Amino acid sequence: MFIQTEATPNPNALKFLPGRDVAGEQTLEYRSIDEAAASPLAEALFELEGVEGVFFGADYVSVTRAADGPDWTAMKAPILSVVMDHFVSGAPLMRAGAEAAPEDGAPDSEIVAEIKGLLDTRIRPAVAQDGGDILFDHFDEETGVLRLRMRGACAGCPSSSATLKAGVEQMMRHYVPEVTSVEQVI
Repeated sequence: MFIQTEATPNPNALKFLPGRDVAGEQTLEYRSIDEAAASPLAEALFELEGVEGVFFGADYVSVTRAADGPDWTAMKAPILSVVMDHFVSGAPLMRAGAEAAPEDGAPDSEIVAEIKGLLDTRIRPAVAQDGGDILFDHFDEETGVLRLRMRGACAGCPSSSATLKAGVEQMMRHYVPEVTSVEQVI
């Protein structure tokens, strides 16, 4: 099995591509070893020194290292080993009974549906190329403020605020005039 690695705009995150499906249609993020208990792969990655975050995309695993931890030259080989061992073993990504949190289920307003559609078709695929994800959090229809949540390599990335303001906010304001500004939920 050959696993490719790709740098991300976040110097503390690296993207690992095992050449197969990882999380399918969903995305999963783990920020601690306690959260990672739902996934054997995430848990094994958190057992490595310096791992601060694990994110599963459709066909990749993004690992975030602690800024004060070992550098990538020391971490890359152990991470590759854990990822390879997991996929070669055929173990499931999630433990039995562990499921992603269900969506709220409340119907979206026309504006929110338009925002989510734009996120899903134009913005999330571009952000996924950098090893992360961007999710809708809340839209205040009175003020026009759109709040989004950055995950994976994009969370904590030095360029994430520039991405939100220069890229996402401009696109949202162009296609959805009701959006006046975009803010990141931390």
